[in-house]
Amino acid sequence: MKRATVSLILISLLLNACASATVNAEPPPYIDTGVDPQSWAKIPAGEFLLGPHNEEVTIDFDFEMMVTDVTNARFAEYLNQALAQGEIHIEDGPQGRHIVGYYPGDEFHGVKHELEIQAGDRLQVLLDDAGLRLAYDPGSDSPFSALPGYENHPMVLVTWFGAKAYCELNGWRLPTGMEWEKAARGDDGRPYPWGQEIARQNGNYYSSHDVFEKIFGALGDTTPVGFYNGNTYDGYATLDSPSPYGLYDMAGNVWQWVGNLTVGTHDRQMRGGSKTTYGYNLRSWTTNAARPDYASPSVGFRCARDVKR
Repeated sequence: MKRATVSLILISLLLNACASATVNAEPPPYIDTGVDPQSWAKIPAGEFLLGPHNEEVTIDFDFEMMVTDVTNARFAEYLNQALAQGEIHIEDGPQGRHIVGYYPGDEFHGVKHELEIQAGDRLQVLLDDAGLRLAYDPGSDSPFSALPGYENHPMVLVTWFGAKAYCELNGWRLPTGMEWEKAARGDDGRPYPWGQEIARQNGNYYSSHDVFEKIFGALGDTTPVGFYNGNTYDGYATLDSPSPYGLYDMAGNVWQWVGNLTVGTHDRQMRGGSKTTYGYNLRSWTTNAARPDYASPSVGFRCARDVKR
């Protein structure tokens, strides 16, 4: 089955070129969207249409996914907990200070171009990157906190290793690509989480003219989680744009890591598009991929969990 894929090389060039432009000296205004970043939505078992050619597939179990991406405030809480428990530590390297944590490694198949990922400490977050929306105070009892104004924006510059570690420390997991797509588009074959067409007020994507593009220019910034919920902010009227199961930001804002591994490749998949992606690439079957130690100001994640019986 052919899948629509965004070239990582092209998008990496765009993200790297735009990173400094999307990091702002002044904090953004704090906007309370009213969407709870600690809420979950149930995704029922059953058939749905997968991919651009609407292949009929089945997920035979119920599961839950976070209604929003993991926010900076919630990830700061994870870092404080993981640091206190010795699950992570801080190192210095060519990229500056960074957070690492243990990863048990991948099964290696020896396929051409496959990178062997062995057990050991792996990069989770780049602490010295200018795009990080977290503050670090090593002298504090809780050294990590979200930057003012960014508390409820999605956590960015987190690698796949960091996203996976966050979910697992809380007893959850990253969703598979198939789970993610069902949660995004439901069972009626719609291309976007909210329906058949895309408008500028549906999501945060390139040149969508949202509040943060007004403030910071055409490249904009991340928007708070749940921003596109039908509310009006500073004269900008959003359309209520959840998925059929009530999940917000399943198209645009930040790419989202998913958890399943593909045999013969070390890359990890991302879903959903981002603030630097053109609108047509926000369709729910679009995929992107990168090494698990990749970090970007346009990549975040959300978690899934099994339904308790």
